[in-house]
Amino acid sequence: MVVTQENVAVNGSRRLSARQIADVLRERIRVGDLKAGDRLPTQAELADEFGVERGAVRQALRALQDDGLLTNVSKGSPPRIAEPPAPGHGEPQPTMVSLSPRLTAAFSATPHVRIDAACLTAESLIPALGEPLRLIHGGSIRPQKIDVRILLPSRDIDLAFPVPVDGRGDDDPVHQRWLAMRNAQGHVLRHNLQTLRSHGIDVDITFRALPFTPPVKLYLLNGTEALMAYYMVTRREEATDAGTLDMYDVMGTESLLFSFEKATGQRDAAFVEESQKWFDALWETITTDLTLS
Repeated sequence: MVVTQENVAVNGSRRLSARQIADVLRERIRVGDLKAGDRLPTQAELADEFGVERGAVRQALRALQDDGLLTNVSKGSPPRIAEPPAPGHGEPQPTMVSLSPRLTAAFSATPHVRIDAACLTAESLIPALGEPLRLIHGGSIRPQKIDVRILLPSRDIDLAFPVPVDGRGDDDPVHQRWLAMRNAQGHVLRHNLQTLRSHGIDVDITFRALPFTPPVKLYLLNGTEALMAYYMVTRREEATDAGTLDMYDVMGTESLLFSFEKATGQRDAAFVEESQKWFDALWETITTDLTLS
């Protein structure tokens, strides 16, 4: 069975944040449980389902509307699922929206799929890989080999973000929260990809640790396309069983993703090539082996 981010979010927390609720609903839209034109349940029904106050549901719905996934979000009737955006590389879109179709195209383009990523966690990769994995399990596409390399920050460094607003202590709960997410999502990503071995596909996924906090997220697809998004730092609060965390953090799934393709022209081709050189240099020099404990 393919484990999704929804499984981790819903089963791993007794009280979901507005961000996590939005991610669960995004996944339902992506897999087709909620289709264009469908009405969502009422805010009261969603609040009851997720065990939260209506305010958290309203925040989640507004975030989905900002991403173009919902229409008519108001205090009146429930919103509807918006029509999906047309495929292509026009205006940049949030990572959660635009990464999945690019990965699906990359998995369909060649028998030897190569994905390199440098990011803060695997939060965006897990749901984005859902569609290509579904197509492989269904027999629609059949790569022969898949190589995935992931660069994530080391557990031993002082991250630039996320960090507590009032400064780090000896037992930093924000760092521990990030580390738990990094490890759990890495395990999910590895499991999801390794399930493809049952189809006779040669799958290799490797993690290495960065000695710094990446200011951007970068995805390199088959050496022909580079996708980049800036991490936008913001102050936010998150309720946990241990209390409320007041932190400077990033909303990686909402970062706008910019696409550069070799076939587009000399400028984009140079960006893809230099980005690949940058990634390879980090991989081969100052990064270290990463164990997902």
